[in-house]
Amino acid sequence: MELHQLRYVVAVAETGNFTRAAERSHITQPSLSQQILNLESEVGHKLFHRLGRKAVLTEAGATFLERARRILFEVENATKELKDHPALDRRITVGAVPTVAPYLVAPLIERCRETHPNLLVHMREDFRSDLNRAVLEGELDLAVVTLPIKDHRLSVEPLLTEPLLLVVGKGHPLTGRSEITANDLAEETFVTMGDSSTLAAQIRSFCGDHNFAPKIGYRCAQVATLKLFVAMGAGISILPQVAQLPADRESLTYLRLTGSAPTREIAVIRHLQRYQSRGAEQFLALLRAHARTHGKPGKP
Repeated sequence: MELHQLRYVVAVAETGNFTRAAERSHITQPSLSQQILNLESEVGHKLFHRLGRKAVLTEAGATFLERARRILFEVENATKELKDHPALDRRITVGAVPTVAPYLVAPLIERCRETHPNLLVHMREDFRSDLNRAVLEGELDLAVVTLPIKDHRLSVEPLLTEPLLLVVGKGHPLTGRSEITANDLAEETFVTMGDSSTLAAQIRSFCGDHNFAPKIGYRCAQVATLKLFVAMGAGISILPQVAQLPADRESLTYLRLTGSAPTREIAVIRHLQRYQSRGAEQFLALLRAHARTHGKPGKP
């Protein structure tokens, strides 16, 4: 026995006609009639007298209708209670790539603890391909990643576009230049994230667009380690604007490249068919508000 069958019984009883009941239920009349027949077969009683175009409840049908209405009423109440319960749908897990997690998502989690104290947010920092898989497999409610994403099973909502900045150690010769182009970096040693990082791929692509391959001296798993090597003078790097922190001023200098400066697009991904809890929607609202005030809107 299915809930939709109970709704069809109520519709037929209230309209007194199978055709009007089907129209109200947004299905075809033959389909509704078959569902009623299936239900009558299951309960072992005729629920309606078919009198031409009229449908009249049998004695068994009248008894069944009372219970059907009660069941549907309780289901509706249960649904409303779950939607309004302050302690339910308040635990979510959010993913983010390493160049986003500590600078964008972590501060929003802290803000979320103030604005939505009943919402518990867990965070997973990982590479984009692993986050995509985790969203698809239901391990994550949503993830904040860099574009492009090409998987038709995912909902992709661009959040913002931000510049990628050249970062060098204090006293590096490039800090005295009024203009720095991509070609000025051809002979420099780069410090990058690991090969699985989308940022490393963007650096390779940017240099390739200017006809040189970056000389990679060091590969790091964390942005903090990358900054340390750059501050030591081991090389230069390119980082997103969001990774620029006030504490970096003591050891690092961020510079904008002239000409075709690189940018990146940040987006939030969700499973197209997964129900989004109230908690997930609340956190997503914080992400959208942040995007409106920090950086250019993402491209569709």
